[in-house]
Amino acid sequence: MEKVKSGKRSSNKNQQNQLPFLSILAQDVSTLAFSEKAIFSPILKRWHPLSAGVAVATLHSCYGNELKQFVSSIGELTPDILQVLRAAEKLEKDLVQIAVENSVDSEDGGKSIIREMPPYEAESVVSNLVKSWIKTRLDRLKEWVDRNLQQEVWDPRANKERFAPSSVEVLRIVDEALEAFFLLPISIHATLLPDLTNGIDRCLQHYISKAKSGCGTRSTFVPSMPALTRCSSRSKVSGVFKKKEKFQKAQSRKSQVGTTNGNGSFGIPQLCCRINTLQHIRTELDVLAKRTIVHLRSSESHNNNIANGTGKAFELSAAACLEGIQQLCEATAYKVIFQDLSHVLWDGLYVGEVSSSRIEPFLQELEHNLEVLSLTVHDRVRTRVITEVMKASFDGFLLVLLAGGPARAFSLQDYETIAEDFKFLTDLFWSNGDGLPADLIQKFSTTVKAILPLFHTETGSLIEQFKYMTAESYGSSAKSKLPLPPTSGQWSPTEPNTLLRVLCYRSDETAAKFLKKTYNLPKKL
Repeated sequence: MEKVKSGKRSSNKNQQNQLPFLSILAQDVSTLAFSEKAIFSPILKRWHPLSAGVAVATLHSCYGNELKQFVSSIGELTPDILQVLRAAEKLEKDLVQIAVENSVDSEDGGKSIIREMPPYEAESVVSNLVKSWIKTRLDRLKEWVDRNLQQEVWDPRANKERFAPSSVEVLRIVDEALEAFFLLPISIHATLLPDLTNGIDRCLQHYISKAKSGCGTRSTFVPSMPALTRCSSRSKVSGVFKKKEKFQKAQSRKSQVGTTNGNGSFGIPQLCCRINTLQHIRTELDVLAKRTIVHLRSSESHNNNIANGTGKAFELSAAACLEGIQQLCEATAYKVIFQDLSHVLWDGLYVGEVSSSRIEPFLQELEHNLEVLSLTVHDRVRTRVITEVMKASFDGFLLVLLAGGPARAFSLQDYETIAEDFKFLTDLFWSNGDGLPADLIQKFSTTVKAILPLFHTETGSLIEQFKYMTAESYGSSAKSKLPLPPTSGQWSPTEPNTLLRVLCYRSDETAAKFLKKTYNLPKKL
C-alpha cells in the first residue's frame, strides 16, 4: 500500500497512471501472490504443506478489508468504481486459483483454506450499483416526462412532422439512457437490461396515458336520446317552427355537456397532434427495440437467446400507442360530427319539412373538416381517422332518423329524399375513388342501408312487423300487452326498438293512434 501511494504521488506530478488506487493495489497484490507461489512456497512447503494457500488467504483478507471500506463509502456508480470492482474480481480469481493448485495433494482438497477466503462479491456490488443507476435514470426520465407534458400545448404547427415536441425530448432522453447503459463497463448487461427497458416502458405508458387523457370518447360527444313521442299528420304544419326553436335550444345545451374544452388543447388540430405524437412514438419504439438488440449483441454479455428476447422490449407502450390512437381517432370523429357540426346535423337536418332541411349544409361543413383532418393528421393514420369520421356521420344520420326528437317527422314520400341524402353522404367519403375504399364504405353503411327501407314500408305492415318482432323477443308475456322495448342503440330492421322508433317519427294518423293506444306516448316532450 505504501509503495502504491508513493507511486501515485509521483505519477500525479507526471499526470500519468490515472488508475484508481485500489485497482493498482489489486494488480500489485496479484503480482506478489504469484511471486510467493513461484519463489517462496516451494521452499516453505517443507515446513507447511499449504504454505501458498496460507499466503493467498492472508493477502485476500488484507485486500478485502480495504475493499470493504471502499464499498461502504460508494454513493453512485462511476467508471473508477467499476474499475476497482473488476480489479478486485480478477485478484480474487487469481488468489483462489493459487490456493486450489496448492491444495491438490491435501486431504480436503483445499476446502479449509477456501473457507478462510469469504468472497468479495464484487459482481453483486456491481449489480446493486447498476440497479441504483437505473433507478436514478428512470426517476429523472419520469420527471422529464411530467415537466414536458405540463409545457405541451399540442400545436401541430410546432414542427413540419406535426407531432408534439415533448415526445421528441422524451424519446431523446430514453435513447441517451440506453446508450449510457451499454457504455457501462460491466459484463451483466443482458441480466439487468429488463430492469431498464421495463422502467422505460412504464414511463412511456405514463406519457401515452397523459397524451390521450381528457380528450373524451364516443359517449362524451353523442347527445342523449330524447324521450319517445308520437307524431300526428298535423304536427308537421302546426307549431313546427316553435318546436324547432325549442328543440334547437334544448339540444345545443346538451351538445355542450362535457365538451366545454373544445377550443383549448382539445380542438381538432390539437387532437390530430396527439394522434400524430402516438404514431411517432410507436414508430420510434420499433427503432429503439432494434437498436437495443444491436447494442446487446455487441456488448460483453453477448447472448443470442437474450438478444432475441429483447424484441419484446417496450411492447406495452406499443400496445398503449395503438389503443390510444384508436381512442383519439374515435373521439376526434365524434367531436367533429356531434359537437362541431351539431348545428347542421343534430339541430338542423330534417327539422321541420324534410325537403327544406336537407343534408347539403352538413356535407359542406363536413367536407371542410375532412380537408383539415387530411392535411393535419399523419399519413399512416389518415385512413383510420377518416373512417372513424365516416362511421360517426353514419351514426349521426341514423340518430337523426331514429332519435331526432319531436321536431322531426317523416312521411312515406320522404323516403326518396332521405335515401338520396345518404347516397350524397357516402359519395363524399368515396370522393370519385380518391377517398376511402368502396368496400370500407360498403361495410360501414350496411346498417343504414338495411334500416332505410323501413321508412318506405306501409304503416300497417310496419306495425305488424313490430308486433311480431316484439312477440319473438318477449315470448308469451307479449300476448296480453306489448311491452315497451328498451333502447339498445344496436339499430337493426329486426330489432323491436328500431321499428318502434320508425313508427314514432312516422307522420301518419295510424301510427299515432297505435302508439297512443299501446303505450300512451305523448305528442311532445
